[in-house]
Amino acid sequence: MHHPDLNDDLDRIDLRILEVLSGDGRIAVTELAKKVGLSKSPCQVRLKRLQDEGYIQGFRAILNAAKLGLEHVAFAEVKLTDTTEKALSAFNKAVLQVPEIEQCHMIAGSFDYLLKIRTRDIQSYRRVLGEVISTLPYVGSTSTHVSMQSVKDEAF
Repeated sequence: MHHPDLNDDLDRIDLRILEVLSGDGRIAVTELAKKVGLSKSPCQVRLKRLQDEGYIQGFRAILNAAKLGLEHVAFAEVKLTDTTEKALSAFNKAVLQVPEIEQCHMIAGSFDYLLKIRTRDIQSYRRVLGEVISTLPYVGSTSTHVSMQSVKDEAF
């Protein structure tokens, strides 16, 4: 996990702590300390600092989409009818209220946003697209790309 342009305030041990935690957020501090070559107390101090300074935003469970029946993933390109700050802000706020939208990225290119939408099946997706996404503020048009297989899907 080498990122040469990361903040200079992070040393090799900090980066190793982040790398280990990104693979196992539930690792015990004693085990984490062992993996990064520190004793428990200095490791706890570094861990707290990384959290306090916002390098670690939180810990969460990774859910099994297949077991939950939420394997259908589609990406929707969205073009807005208006791209003033007011319109972008209204769209951004509305997107946060839609649980099926897993990710939303403002895009520099031929469309304005790219949404990652997770549903049970194509019928559920069509419902979400028609009843929810197309009615979001300032949505002019959408274009859908259905994911056939997730080859790599990692959070940073």
